[in-house]
Amino acid sequence: MAVVEIAYKPRKWARRFHAAYVRWSVLVMHRRAGKTTAVLNHHQRAALDDQWESERLRFLEPTFTKADIAELLKNRKYGHILPTLTQARAVAWGPLKMYAADIPGHKPNEQDMSIAYPNGNVVRLFGADNPDALRGHAFSGVSFDEYSQQPPNIFGEVISKALADHLGYAVFIGTIKGKNHLWRTYQAGKDDPAWFALWQDVDISLSLEEGATITAIRRAMDDDRALIDKGLMTQEEFDQEWYLSETAAIKGAYYAKQLMAARRERRIGLVPYDPALLVFDVWDLGKGPNLVVGLFQRTGREVHLIDREEADPGEAMPQMIARLQKKPYVFGKHFAPHDIKATELGTGKTRLETAQNLNWPFVEVPNLAVDDGIDKGRLMFARTWVDEEKCAVFLDAIGQYRQEWDEKRGVFRDNPYHDWTSHDADMFRYAALVEDQMVNERTRPPQVFHGTGRQQPASGEMAWGA
Repeated sequence: MAVVEIAYKPRKWARRFHAAYVRWSVLVMHRRAGKTTAVLNHHQRAALDDQWESERLRFLEPTFTKADIAELLKNRKYGHILPTLTQARAVAWGPLKMYAADIPGHKPNEQDMSIAYPNGNVVRLFGADNPDALRGHAFSGVSFDEYSQQPPNIFGEVISKALADHLGYAVFIGTIKGKNHLWRTYQAGKDDPAWFALWQDVDISLSLEEGATITAIRRAMDDDRALIDKGLMTQEEFDQEWYLSETAAIKGAYYAKQLMAARRERRIGLVPYDPALLVFDVWDLGKGPNLVVGLFQRTGREVHLIDREEADPGEAMPQMIARLQKKPYVFGKHFAPHDIKATELGTGKTRLETAQNLNWPFVEVPNLAVDDGIDKGRLMFARTWVDEEKCAVFLDAIGQYRQEWDEKRGVFRDNPYHDWTSHDADMFRYAALVEDQMVNERTRPPQVFHGTGRQQPASGEMAWGA
């Protein structure tokens, strides 16, 4: 077998990563640690080296026969996913082409951002902003670059199933952005021998690496310190990027201070359902994961976000209503934004009419400017308790919901950046606009469901708090 040398020299941490046969890896590392470079070369080695892939598969499943492994070695695909397709082209496409350049017979595809190797195997770049493009692939390996900035459901709902056929591996990498799903992935894997889990801040790298690597890291850190002196970077941001600070806020995040205060005041944790209070559902309308519902209770001035649901792919409002009707809650009002009055082409009815026919009469949320809603949301957050387990995705989203950055002008725009975080943030904004309508007074019979999807009268002896 011919040996081809490529222009890649793994860092010391990466040598241990490349030697691991485990299916799951999580790399939480400082900026410029070489994460993307290492993972791209990890995929390329796996695509080219049948012996390595054979040993990995035999390690994971010793009962595999030669025939089993030969079947799994056919038509291998490896995917590297960044938060957006634009980022994939800007950050990873150039390096991937460079490291493939010395391999005879490789074929780059500019449109797909993929490299086809002479043995028929492929490494391809993707963006998490288009999860549908990831469906239907049978991956032998996949990686999530800056995983904390990707939708939390992208692995469980889309990719995990795509890895099953080939016993494929997954790598989660990034610099920490608070205690979100990258942080939780590391916590899940750090003590599990079935995982390769690495948490490495810059001091560890400086103590391990040598030569030009050290010089480049120190120069980059000096550049950032100069930005701090000029007021263009905060110490929090520096600590987050280089020392993996878990408390630093994302630049431009609308609810950063409010979220930090809620954690400090221990308003994020176990927030149980109180059967003496009504539950109010607030919707951000869409289809599939773009449909998000928050479930709130109010007691005095406190607002409790006790639960959160999002639709599965292919689901819409009727399926979500059926799901909510199976919950053990006593519902008060149901709230949806003004597009609840939009007519659906398939039925010729408005969503409002469809919901009424399903015994789910919506109240329309006032159509105020986004900035006004965010201001109200910030005020309400100071009185909000959030269930950390049931609303984990909400916490990830609200912590990263931020202003859009204008690269050319070097300033934030007035409008929010629209990505996966927008749906939970919009839901919370709508809740803030109707908070005064979340009252436990019994103005009409509350809706009680017992897992049947059918309304039943509530007990006339139940009292509601003000």
